[in-house]
Amino acid sequence: MTETALISTPLGITKLEGDENGLQSITVLDNEEEITEIIPEVLEDAVYQLKEYFEGKRKDFNLDLNPQGTEFQQRVWRALLELPYGKTTSYLELSKILGDVKAIRAVAAANGKNPLWIVIPCHRVIGSDGSLTGYAGGLHRKKWLLEHESPVKQQSLF
Repeated sequence: MTETALISTPLGITKLEGDENGLQSITVLDNEEEITEIIPEVLEDAVYQLKEYFEGKRKDFNLDLNPQGTEFQQRVWRALLELPYGKTTSYLELSKILGDVKAIRAVAAANGKNPLWIVIPCHRVIGSDGSLTGYAGGLHRKKWLLEHESPVKQQSLF
């Protein structure tokens, strides 16, 4: 049976879903929802690791993942898992890694269908020109995540 938890993160209310086979989805919600008071046991580790990530104490996740998607989407998501914390790549580079430079649109589409926000780091994929291209959670969240992971922190002048 799929369990659900709603937690508060710096980017908004985040919904986690999973079962004994692993985490199935992490999505950020644009509306206010009631925070889950008692986290289901199958989601406790995911909640803990996400909290550490947002506190800057975690760079890698160690969770059982069970995202649902096509075989091609699964290949793209596995490739995304190889992207190191604090680094970015382009859709073109990702399609080259997957062995088909012509699959750039399909790679971008699979990236956009990623059900495991942050854990499968689709936010680390940017346009070939360095632009912040589409992000299901909104470009403001993508920008926040990339800045959060950046080894160079912006300093305030005042």
